Amino acid sequence: MLTSADILSISEFERVRSIKRKEILQLKENRRLAVGPDITFYFENVQTIWWQIQEMLRIENGGEEQVADELGAYNPLIPVRQEKGYELSATMMIEIDDSVRRKVVLNQLFGIDQHIMFELQNATIPAASIDPSEERNRAEDHKTLAVHFLKWLVPTNLVGSFLSEDVHLTINHPYYSFKSLLSQSLKESLKKDLEIMS
Repeated sequence: MLTSADILSISEFERVRSIKRKEILQLKENRRLAVGPDITFYFENVQTIWWQIQEMLRIENGGEEQVADELGAYNPLIPVRQEKGYELSATMMIEIDDSVRRKVVLNQLFGIDQHIMFELQNATIPAASIDPSEERNRAEDHKTLAVHFLKWLVPTNLVGSFLSEDVHLTINHPYYSFKSLLSQSLKESLKKDLEIMS
């Protein structure tokens, strides 16, 4: 988890921002996965979350109070080792430029966070919403939001299979049913996360 001690002042961040930006862009290059035409997953780790917090502070300049707020909001996205396995974490974006179509699709995809999983050869690992589902899926107007924060717990006994087998990220919602194979470069990046947590 990140603490205030990990966060640079805005002036300190400005001095290293261009270098860090190149590092983060290189890191993120292999941590993006599109599933179907409208949904993209961006896999997070401590470095991507640190960058997000620093950028939010740079934009809003909210001082110490904002530092605490951003840490509280983003720390849950950092994957950690659990007693029964290892977390993987992603921000899921429903990305539709056309505003009319976006409204229709967000209504159709109510509850989508409950229909997402990793599929291995002999196992399925369901996603869990980091936010309570009712905050991402608004029952009063039966629509979902365009951004979801998700985690998967990869059991210890499945880590080897996850890294060595074909793994698909699958969405099986009634209105959106697609799957994508995790590339070797993405799995290598996730492997580094798992090694850090070991």
